[in-house]
Formats: sequence, C-alpha cells, structure tokens
Amino acid sequence: MVRHQFILVLVGSIPTPNFCELLIKIRGWSGPTTGVAFAFLRAFGHPPNIKEGFFMLKKRDLHEAPVLYELMSHPEVFPYVRHKASSTDEFYFVTKQTIEAEDRGELISRTILDEWEQPIGTINLFDVQDNKGFLATWIGKPYFGKGYNKIAKEAFFEELFFHLNIEAIFMKIRRTNQRSMKAALKIPYVSSANFSYPDIHAWVNRIEDVYDLFVITKEQYLFHYYGDQSQNEEALEA
Repeated sequence: MVRHQFILVLVGSIPTPNFCELLIKIRGWSGPTTGVAFAFLRAFGHPPNIKEGFFMLKKRDLHEAPVLYELMSHPEVFPYVRHKASSTDEFYFVTKQTIEAEDRGELISRTILDEWEQPIGTINLFDVQDNKGFLATWIGKPYFGKGYNKIAKEAFFEELFFHLNIEAIFMKIRRTNQRSMKAALKIPYVSSANFSYPDIHAWVNRIEDVYDLFVITKEQYLFHYYGDQSQNEEALEA
C-alpha cells in the first residue's frame, strides 16, 4: 500500500496547520516535499485533488471493540478508563451504549487511530450539559510517550469548538495521576478551575477530595489558536 506521508484526514473535520505541524513532528517527516505540503496546507487548506491517506479520529464502531478491549485491559491503563469492562462481550455492550448515548447528545466519543489506521485508544467528552462536558482519554500501553495523546487532543478540541458548539471542556484529574497531570499542564490554553468553577469542583469531589479541576474554554482556545495562526503566517511571509 502506498502511503501519502503528508496528506492528512481528520474524520468529520478539516486538518488545520496546527494539527499538521504536530503530525509532522511525531512522524519525523522532513525534506522539501514536507515543507511545500505544509506551506500549501497553511495557505489553502486540504487540496481536494490529492488522495486522503491518514485518519486520526473516527466515530466509535463495534468492529473495533476486540482491539480496544485488549489495550484497555493493561494494568497501567485499566484504572484510568471510565467505562470499564471485564470481557470482550461486556466491552461490546459498553461501546453500543456509548454510541447510543452520543445519539442522545449525552456525550461525544471518538476512537483514536494510529498512522496505520489501527485503534489505539479513545477520547471522549462525557456528561455534556449546556455545551460543556468532561474530557476523558486513554491510550494503549504500547503507544505511551509517542505523542499520540497530544495529537488526538488537538484534533478533538478543534472538532468540539469549531464544529460541535462546545463552550467549555473540563478535566478532573486525580492528584496521584502524575501522567495525566503533566499532560494537562503542557496544554497552553488550560487553566485551573478549582476556584473559578467552585460548584463543579465540589461536585467532582463530592465523595472524596481527590481531584483537581481544569478547564479549557472556547475563548481561551480560540485566542491561542488564532494567535498561533498569525505567528505562522508571519513566519511564512518573512
């Protein structure tokens, strides 16, 4: 199979320059071809006459349940999965429930795919109310530390804010979950919400005070997004 290394497709959205830049970094692509493609994408968006060769996010599908279940079952992943399952059959049922809940507008869930279009995890917005929800994501152990989490979040945030009218994304993170805490603090448009959203902070800690609350508002995201776009355009003109 021929792979088109620099033409990207995000299901349900258009790959943006920020998204392209992240993927070029993770794949280690270089050379004049990448530079030309990158500049073209920045200037004109996805060219319609070039084949689509990469999928990053897709809507949930029952067919991917066996692969995702195996990844989810790893002891370094399982504790941090919201909708757990103890068998493949149970995971099929949970996936079916997730798809139905999205149809009712209760959540938004996507499967994360690698560059070979294989499922490697999920990214979700749960408890959606008043155009706000809670982010939850997990990646299989073999894919830790390879940058997929960052790319998936970038793609998901663009879909949520630009296409699905989401106004705020909350993240509740256990103070003992250092991996997730570090990942959240690396996002430049994340802010602490323990005091700015005291009611929600109290609600997530209603059983036990173990979570810190973070938020990404649409305003914060767009300010950073369009700031990056301006800087990139100035760099191209220089």
